[in-house]
Amino acid sequence: MRAVGLNTLRGYRRMAVASRLAIGGSVLLLLIAASAAVSLSMGPVGIPASHVGSIVLSFLGLETVPFGRTEQLVIEQIRLPRILVGAVVGVALGVAGATMQGLFRNPMADPGIIGVSAGGAVGAVAAIATGAASLFFLALPLFAFVGAIAATFLVYGIAAAGGRFSMATLLLAGVAVNAFLGAVVSAIIILLPGADALREVLFWLAGGLDSRAWEHVRIAAPPILAGTFVILLMARDLNLLMLGDDEARSMGVHVGTARVVLLSAAALVTGAAVAVSGTIAFVGLVTPHILRLLIGPDHRVLVPMSALGGAVFVTVADTVARTIIQPAEFRVGVLTAFVGAPFFILLLIRNKRQVYSL
Repeated sequence: MRAVGLNTLRGYRRMAVASRLAIGGSVLLLLIAASAAVSLSMGPVGIPASHVGSIVLSFLGLETVPFGRTEQLVIEQIRLPRILVGAVVGVALGVAGATMQGLFRNPMADPGIIGVSAGGAVGAVAAIATGAASLFFLALPLFAFVGAIAATFLVYGIAAAGGRFSMATLLLAGVAVNAFLGAVVSAIIILLPGADALREVLFWLAGGLDSRAWEHVRIAAPPILAGTFVILLMARDLNLLMLGDDEARSMGVHVGTARVVLLSAAALVTGAAVAVSGTIAFVGLVTPHILRLLIGPDHRVLVPMSALGGAVFVTVADTVARTIIQPAEFRVGVLTAFVGAPFFILLLIRNKRQVYSL
């Protein structure tokens, strides 16, 4: 009888998770579609919404309204790949933020806390400074990706030194490595000989999606989708890790392995995002935190919703950034910082007791 009751309770919980996924996912997918449609139509070349819809449907062999060849090229070769890059970058940052906040049991954690963004910045700046970025198209994203992953494992190696992992040590190591890598970036900038290279470095550090093409979609999407899939598979383990290592271990979680896999997956998706967009701050902080307030802390729901929410956030931010001061562009990373920094300060004030107890 008790077993029947437990099975019934589990069934209700699964139904509750499925309903939240269905409702939340539907709302966020509609927001993604709406923001993408607006973004496709806005810009120096204005394109009517009916033409946008017809061009998109033409990919399926359908055409409802005649459209111009110029409009088709603008959408196919400029705006659509840019929107897709922004969406997958948002997915990566949202998922990584939800994962970091769960692992650290801290709502103010984000992907930059373990040096991922700083490592990617060093790699990208090195590619620009050495001239490799101008010689080989994939050099900049490749250097950035390698730098991001290397910084992550450096921080984790420090935290796990001596055979005993310490979350507090990982956080402190992240602060130290971030500071060191920031100094490396500053030193490279000071030593750069040309104004063009300096401008390119500063634009990349500010984060942006200008000149993104289908090649960038192909670079970023596979590792981001793979890392997101791994984190989704381990959402239950992440829920248990939030209870503490001893409790998670008693529930059958291999704590050390789970933590390494989750950190590696978060570093993978963040590194891939940084490699194609530069440093876009606060997406991984703001999106999961707001969604956690709306749908709860269950990572089986929170992780996929953070992925979709991050895609909405970056798509909307990029649309605003490229249209607010036409024909010039505002940097997406600067815009998200304007939104995220006040949010972080408010969050810090609300949670200062937890911060001090850390």
